Amino acid sequence: MKKGILFDLDGTLWDSSANVIKAWNKCIAEQSDLGLVFTQEQMRSYMGKTLEQIADIMFPMLPQEERLTLIRKCTADENAYLADHPSYIFPHEKEVMEELSKDHFLAVVSNCQDGYIQIFLEQCGFKKLFGDFESAGRTGLDKAGNIKLVAERNGLDKCVYVGDTIMDGEAARGAGVSFIHAGYGFGSPDNYDARIMDITELPDAVKKLM
Repeated sequence: MKKGILFDLDGTLWDSSANVIKAWNKCIAEQSDLGLVFTQEQMRSYMGKTLEQIADIMFPMLPQEERLTLIRKCTADENAYLADHPSYIFPHEKEVMEELSKDHFLAVVSNCQDGYIQIFLEQCGFKKLFGDFESAGRTGLDKAGNIKLVAERNGLDKCVYVGDTIMDGEAARGAGVSFIHAGYGFGSPDNYDARIMDITELPDAVKKLM
């Protein structure tokens, strides 16, 4: 039986919000006259949503096409900034991923733009540990659809999804897989199959579900 662990990214595997908001605020100031400045906490609350949803929240005063044009420029600048500015990963994360990868197929599934997961894998030295990744920015699918896609193309007989928000739990249920809530992250869902408060608790949680 081929068993897989699929991961959300923001709030689950790293916290890039400090770097992302710097890049976005700079882009917004340069590309618009809106006079908007957003906080790191606001950015954390947006993470996990699709870019279209974030654009609607951040720029409701703009016509839809202008919202999307601005947010696409923000994400392009974000990718360039992140490539040179390391983001925060959780203590002992690499050791946990190395342990889990011995008996499980690891992959990342996120609602982010294309290029974002690749930066994470390269920057954190995880390219050899994770066998696949997928994003809404590449496929146009919602998170449940991308979870199903990754599970099917890698021949996973059983898998779990690890994430930190209500939307992650809904996506896992939509894809028909178990959900492990990363309680140290950005959200507080009340519907999950297991919950961890530190990433070092993940191997035990996986054993109980798989």
